[in-house]
Amino acid sequence: MENIKSYRFLLIGFLILTLSLTLTPKLALISITAIFAVYTIVNPKNALLLLLLYVPIRPLYAEANPGLKYIGDIITILLFLITVYQLRHDIRSIFRFKIFEWAFFLFCLVGAVSAYMTGVSIVAIVFQLRTFLIMYLLYYIISRMKIDKQDITKFAWVTVFVAMLISLHGIIEKLSLRTWLLPQAWVERIISETNFARIYGMPGNPNTLGMYLGVAIVLSLYLLHQAEGQTKRFLYVALTLFNGTMLLTLSRGTLISVFIGWIVFLALTRYWKPVKPYVVTLILGILLVYFPTNGGVALVQYINDQDYGKGGFINRIQHTVDDETQILTAETGRIYFIEKGFEVFKDYPMMGSGFATFGDSATLSFSSPIYEKYNIYSDGYGEGSENKYYFQNFYTDNQYIQVIAETGAAGVILFALFLLGMLVLFWKRRKEDLFSNVMIAFWMATCASGLLYNIWETKIYTLYFFMILGAYAAKHKLVLQD
Repeated sequence: MENIKSYRFLLIGFLILTLSLTLTPKLALISITAIFAVYTIVNPKNALLLLLLYVPIRPLYAEANPGLKYIGDIITILLFLITVYQLRHDIRSIFRFKIFEWAFFLFCLVGAVSAYMTGVSIVAIVFQLRTFLIMYLLYYIISRMKIDKQDITKFAWVTVFVAMLISLHGIIEKLSLRTWLLPQAWVERIISETNFARIYGMPGNPNTLGMYLGVAIVLSLYLLHQAEGQTKRFLYVALTLFNGTMLLTLSRGTLISVFIGWIVFLALTRYWKPVKPYVVTLILGILLVYFPTNGGVALVQYINDQDYGKGGFINRIQHTVDDETQILTAETGRIYFIEKGFEVFKDYPMMGSGFATFGDSATLSFSSPIYEKYNIYSDGYGEGSENKYYFQNFYTDNQYIQVIAETGAAGVILFALFLLGMLVLFWKRRKEDLFSNVMIAFWMATCASGLLYNIWETKIYTLYFFMILGAYAAKHKLVLQD
């Protein structure tokens, strides 16, 4: 393991964030944000690494103290301004973009313009644009930096340290039946029996936590490849913890995406060396983390004479195919949202209904001007049913139907160019290095996730995707090429 002293900034950052929970939101907003802003100016590279700490734990910390909400945005915007300033003598580099970037910008423009035409407020439009663009800025920043192997190694180690913290917190959450080390609002949150069995963790969402741990596993395997002695043993422990905790999230979509990523990577490279440690630690994770934690939960419930429901992958799979779930899916779940999405598309075929209108991040905060028109507030089980299910705050849980509904044919074409434009960059270089093949597998896993989640609005995931993409661009000097 590298000199642990070089990661003191990470521990100090965590302590500052934790101690700030005792401050008033206003004082935290002013003082803590100022501290991180100054550090960003003094040490931009370490500030980037601090984002790997802040963004995954932000949901919990911001819930506990709203004054901590904007630290990530401030760091990112300052880093962007620093980058532009450093490139002031090379104007072409400032405005040099790849095809996938131009497609992404135009996609955002289509969504914003159509939203304005639909009657969405400017505030809601800006909110959604921020959701899409804030993490892209990290790609812009890193792609124009000098990145070496040591930087990538630090990136991976910070992820391992933070993922261990988050995994241990998640296990405590589960063993305490969601009563320890959580904001009161989360403790009091009403969760279905099926979801109560899942770990939500600091990210506040089991699917997001599962995807995050999937990335942590890949980066741990990267470090394991170059590790020896005690460091190697430490990474085996970390991988065991990550695999076991990821299973405790009961995230089917994550497992599907991870499986697809592995299949694509192995098909392209025939590089089997990472498979053995992955399989070994997966088995150890099941035996030493997954089963003991579930056993501990059963014991706690028995001692307290409580029953909050049982959970496991077998129950989860059964729940997927039983009659009740099929009804929920067709009338209030993913199928319902897909049907509603195409209904919106039929009325807005060219440019869609616009951002902040159909199940995206902005609608969670601002609702939508079209929900009443499409009866999305209505009874999800049919007229006259006693079971009411309302959708004032729903996520499409499918990135593509959201793109179809909100941006129409124009947005679909631009979003496809955005995705395929990246793939072309990786595919052209697939025979040059292993990194290109990793990116193809990462891209495929991401696209698969889009069928089940609003993956491009998940900040923790896009944090990693765009940072790793930026490192790839820097390594291959993509910004310097015409």
